[in-house]
Amino acid sequence: MNRIAVERLRKNLNHVIKGKNHTVDLVLTAFFAGGHVLIEDVPGVGKTTLCKALSRSLEASYQRIQFTPDLLPTDILGGMVYSSRDGVFEFRPGPVFCNILLADEINRASPRTQSALLECMSEEQVTIEGKTYPLPPPYMVVATQNPIEYHGTYPLPEAQLDRFCMRLSMGYPDEEQELALVKEQRSRHPLADLTPVITAEETRAVTKAVRQVVVDDSVARYATSVTRRTREDPRVTLGASPRATAMLYRCCQSRAFIAGRDYVTPDDVKQLAVPVLAHRIALENKAAYSGVSKAEVVAAVLEKVKVPV
Repeated sequence: MNRIAVERLRKNLNHVIKGKNHTVDLVLTAFFAGGHVLIEDVPGVGKTTLCKALSRSLEASYQRIQFTPDLLPTDILGGMVYSSRDGVFEFRPGPVFCNILLADEINRASPRTQSALLECMSEEQVTIEGKTYPLPPPYMVVATQNPIEYHGTYPLPEAQLDRFCMRLSMGYPDEEQELALVKEQRSRHPLADLTPVITAEETRAVTKAVRQVVVDDSVARYATSVTRRTREDPRVTLGASPRATAMLYRCCQSRAFIAGRDYVTPDDVKQLAVPVLAHRIALENKAAYSGVSKAEVVAAVLEKVKVPV
């Protein structure tokens, strides 16, 4: 029954996001693994639409924050507000108190504001004036950024990037998919017809089932070796963290479950290594200026690490 619920969710998303089945599956993998997603691509390819479609397909609350240079941490987290009725200061929650948070164009806000999400993303809680407020589960941040617009933007720091489970890109649709998209939006957007297809109880059940997917010791060691090998590459100044290893492990469980298996294979590690690890590493200057990409480094690591039989 749990896999049937996941299939309903996948079908709902593919109804809106045309021709991006692989990207949709990766977002679902991250969601049921308890991770966050950074979608980096050019404007107008469906980054925001994908997040909206996910939130409307779930029995969950949704908030959107448009990140701008003048945005403050209190605009995100909330803060203490004076109540004239009671004569005391009380906490007023910000938009982060939801299940699905869209951080739109996250790199347009200052580093001070970006850092307001660090505790939310790693610990699913907010601390204001010494008091901790838990965020409602499940909790997922979907952030977008446009890579070609550098004017007025601030690069995400390594600590922020490391809290994203995956970095994805949408890419342009092919001609037939784009034509179908245009036809579907002639009268109204397909988002308007989306309704929840998976309940909160089903979401919790799927998340619990994902944690029970079997990972053989040899596959777990293989995933760990891939992550550790990124730290040894001479072209890398900062390799993937232990948090990346743990997230790769959980994403492999999630991918296996969505694929209908109750065990993880080495192929799961291979397919997820680039989206989970590439954004977490920092390249040495010579490698970066010579045109080497982070994805190429991770792919080279996969070639060197022995695959368990």
